[in-house]
Amino acid sequence: MNVAEARIQKVLDELVARGVERGLQVAAFLDGELVVDAWAGLADASTGRPVDGDTLFCVFSCSKGILATAIHLLAERGKLRYDDLVADYWPEFASHGKERITIRQVLSHTAGVPQMPPGSTVADMCDWDEMCRKISRLAPLWEPGTQTGYHARTFGYILGEVARRADGRPINQFVREEICRPLEIDDLYFGIPDSVEPRVATLEQLPAADPPPDPPGALAHLAIPPNLPASPEIFNRPDIRRACIPSSSGIMNARALARHYAALAGGKLLSPERINIARTLQTDGLDLVTGAASPKGLGYFLGGPLSPMGDRPTAFGHPGSGGSIGFADPEHRFAFALTKTRLVNSLPGRGAAYRVARETRAALGIPEGDGSSPGAVE
Repeated sequence: MNVAEARIQKVLDELVARGVERGLQVAAFLDGELVVDAWAGLADASTGRPVDGDTLFCVFSCSKGILATAIHLLAERGKLRYDDLVADYWPEFASHGKERITIRQVLSHTAGVPQMPPGSTVADMCDWDEMCRKISRLAPLWEPGTQTGYHARTFGYILGEVARRADGRPINQFVREEICRPLEIDDLYFGIPDSVEPRVATLEQLPAADPPPDPPGALAHLAIPPNLPASPEIFNRPDIRRACIPSSSGIMNARALARHYAALAGGKLLSPERINIARTLQTDGLDLVTGAASPKGLGYFLGGPLSPMGDRPTAFGHPGSGGSIGFADPEHRFAFALTKTRLVNSLPGRGAAYRVARETRAALGIPEGDGSSPGAVE
């Protein structure tokens, strides 16, 4: 164990010992090398099964970062362009005012269709064709391109269907063959096979110890309906684990998530020019769903004050509900991922991901940004 890894292991052990976390993993790459590979705690509190390096976790919206990479791969190969209309690839989508929505607008959460179709169920979420059929009948909630609102679930179905129509392969197959295989990633799934079920961690909910975050925006209950929350009750289900829901239910370990971002940080998989396009700020306005202003690139969130990604807006990645995260910092050829069992909603500048990412950068000699305020640490 190297010095940096030992330092992170100590932090993880302390988080578990204090009862802040139940079980978690951290992986970090520097210059393409795995320099931190650490874990602590339990994967399943009911059985006492411990976390190890091969434990798999549901990472919720960290999945969106993988999907965004798939879209950028298709753009780099000339199979789509960001300002193409979604309906150019998916004609049925062009109804009820959605005919002018572009791929760029979906990537930047400005398309105006964050809402789940009324009456959607868990069974619907697991049925790709049914969800796409229902989404194609939705009407935008605002003029596309004029405002931003987090497309918590629809992001995955819309972009996944565009990718399928542009390439011919379902998005889970495309990710497996065009991202995982070239990068020798074995443990990243949009729908697990039965054989890995024993390695999947059991999610659990913990009410936030911090004061509650800012209230969500007015559209939050439409984007994530009350009957379909990002909860253990939903996402521990065997049918959800086996379904392809690329906005919300990717299952992977920290090594896999970090290796994906290490490839982007190191100029593999996508060209440096493509990376610069992908992390160009698209919007930082008030999000009508989350109720917060978050800088968004093309499918990724960007770094900034109190972000686990650090202060640099050139860092990019995606968090997941409950506190998981994966991101790349190309300026320092650094990539980081944290996966976890316990769903904790923390204030900005707090939480395990923020603390551990800062500790990792410090251990590796990577600055937080431009020397601005150090922020808060839990």
